[in-house]
Amino acid sequence: MLVSQRLVDLIERNADELAKRWLRDVQKHKGTPTYHSYNPTLLHQRAFSVYSQLGKWLSKDTTREDIAKYYLALGSKRRKEGFALSELVQALIITRRHVWLKVLEDGFLNTALDMHQALDLENHVVLFFDRAIYFAVHGYED
Repeated sequence: MLVSQRLVDLIERNADELAKRWLRDVQKHKGTPTYHSYNPTLLHQRAFSVYSQLGKWLSKDTTREDIAKYYLALGSKRRKEGFALSELVQALIITRRHVWLKVLEDGFLNTALDMHQALDLENHVVLFFDRAIYFAVHGYED
């Protein structure tokens, strides 16, 4: 199995743990004040959904339009829920950060090839989240 697939599997297997870490971060980060008092169960479910479906989002079968549709709606929904745009962006950045922190924490990147494949995965993750942020902002603004 390729390292990149092993890393996606790692994230998906640890989705609950990552969602809990994310929740702790958004509930205390100074840039996400609305998250501090928002329903923690709902927030956890939202983060879990992203982490547990990371493979789907990074799949070649998922198009830019699929990401656009989902995150345009998400941006609009967060605005209606009372989140500031900066909070929405910060929460997505925290979500992305926890992916790479988990990969580094697991420590099975032993060879140059492993590291190359991990960086390739990171490039895909960054591209996905960049698109997610872009479309969420547009959905928020519309």
